Formats: sequence, structure tokens, C-alpha cells
Amino acid sequence: MDDDALIREALRVYRRYQLEVVEGLDLCPWAERARREGRVSERVLLQPHSALEPSLAAIQELAAAPELEIGLLIYPRLTLDYAEFDRFVAAIRQGDEQNWPLGEVPFAAATFHPGAVRSGEEPERLVPSIRRSPDPTIQLVRRSVLERMRQGPAEGTHFIDLQSFSFEQLPRPDQRPLRERVARANAETLKRVGLPAFDRIIADIRRDRDESYARLGEAASPWS
Repeated sequence: MDDDALIREALRVYRRYQLEVVEGLDLCPWAERARREGRVSERVLLQPHSALEPSLAAIQELAAAPELEIGLLIYPRLTLDYAEFDRFVAAIRQGDEQNWPLGEVPFAAATFHPGAVRSGEEPERLVPSIRRSPDPTIQLVRRSVLERMRQGPAEGTHFIDLQSFSFEQLPRPDQRPLRERVARANAETLKRVGLPAFDRIIADIRRDRDESYARLGEAASPWS
């Protein structure tokens, strides 16, 4: 197994998801600009187990770079199912909170997992299926960015942006909670695109992932 090659492939297939799903479907209107401005950083963690220390160390590194507003921790060898990975993310949140003074935790963390199942077509129930990244992934968003987002409209998925807004352009700010706003916007996008078409994009990225990893001698995805 070639670790360097796996890191390259994990980044490549994740970026397909970023470009074809997040940016290609306009799920976040600022995602492309944020990426181009270098405000996003990815870390590929090759651990096959659920130890917390590598992830906590990566969060510390990301927090030390104030220009970064989104971090992505990608786990191509972690075989936890959706529920297990969600608990893993919760444990990382708890561990990270212990590293900071009260109220100063820099990032909010969200679970992305290829094994997420759509449980309905209501806005909140669609969120996990939108977050079907090719590998289990934790998205870290600076809380300062979320605070800015909460004061203005949100027109995308939880790839929360990375751009500050001009409040003068927001004469009628939406007062609904941020999570509700983004979930409703996501649901409208999927209704327009069509769930079958969306699922085909996700399936093709997963096929690409599985075939490229197999060429490197990696085990087949348990979510295929």
C-alpha cells in the first residue's frame, strides 16, 4: 500500500465531491471563492482505528492558522458506519472542548459520511444524504464564521461559507435559525435537480473512489 498515493486519491475524489456537488449544484454560493482564496484546508488521516489523538492534533494545527475558516478531516481507511462515525465525531468535539477555555472553542464540527441514508424528503432529513462525501469526513467551520452567517441569509448546505457579508445588502435578514435556513435551501435545490440525478452524481464519485483505491490495494468500501 502506498500511503502517499492514497492521500492524493482521497483528496482527488473529495474534490470531485466539492466541485460537482457543492459548487456544481450551487449548494453554497461562496464555496468556490473560498476555495480559490485559500481559506479551506484538507487533512487526510490514514488511521484504520478510532483513536482521537490524530484528529485533535489536526484541529490544533488548523486553529493556529487564522486565515483558515474551514478544515476538512478525511478518513479513507476508517470503516466505521454512519452511526459509529457520528459518535466518533461527538467524542472529538468533546475532546477538543477540553483543549480550550470556556467559550473559545474555535470550530464547530459536522459529520459527513458515504453511508448516510435518506430518511425522508423534509429539509432536515435530506441533510445527511447531501453530506455523502466519498470518505468519512469531519467538516470544521470557525465559529466566528457561523456567527456572521447567523446574522444574514444562508443559501446553501453546511459547507458554510467562508466569506463575510456586507450587511447593507441585507435589508430583510432572515430571522430563522441558521440550520433551518440552510436545510430549506438545500431541499429546494434537490427538488430542482431531482433526487435520482443527485444520487447518480454521488454514486459515480463513490465508484471512482472504490476503483482508484482498489488499484492501490486498499480494501473495498463497506458502503458500496
